[in-house]
Amino acid sequence: MNLFVIIISSMLVSNVVLSQFLGICPFLGVSKKVGTAVGMGAAVTFVITIACMITYPIYYGILVPLKLEYLQTIAFILIIAALVQFVEMALKKFMPSLHASLGVYLPLITTNCAVLGVAINNISDGYNFIESLVCGICTALGFLIAIAILAGIRERIEYNNIPDSFKGTPIVLVTASLMAIAFCGFAGLV
Repeated sequence: MNLFVIIISSMLVSNVVLSQFLGICPFLGVSKKVGTAVGMGAAVTFVITIACMITYPIYYGILVPLKLEYLQTIAFILIIAALVQFVEMALKKFMPSLHASLGVYLPLITTNCAVLGVAINNISDGYNFIESLVCGICTALGFLIAIAILAGIRERIEYNNIPDSFKGTPIVLVTASLMAIAFCGFAGLV
């Protein structure tokens, strides 16, 4: 039952972008086309999942026994940066078009506060390894859901008659805020 609560909470109720407001930069910057948004969501999903798998044992296996818990943020950032470099090299080699379309936002996953936030929250919430992994995967899938929905809406908005004062970033922010309000409706599930 606890894993079910973590799944629903991570994906919908406490959506990392729409509820916690972490990872806004790629959310707004890469959500112009659904294909690019899904690619970014997949990259973030991979990085968050692997980061949760690695940060948990490093924290409890190295930092805690050596009483170096204060180095948690620095250690987690180094792990995330290495993972992002791996993802960037893999995308450049195997999916050059996606690598080019993600542009500057791919290296920005390193500083994406959603990735670091999930790793730190897993430790502060006292999750065990399995709960930490489930939370990481579901949080990343929640990010993927949110960015894909926003990209789909942005593609549809492109063909609508929008007042000049709302064109561009303003309509995207209004759309994202309406999505956040809609996701608040999931709060009664948990």
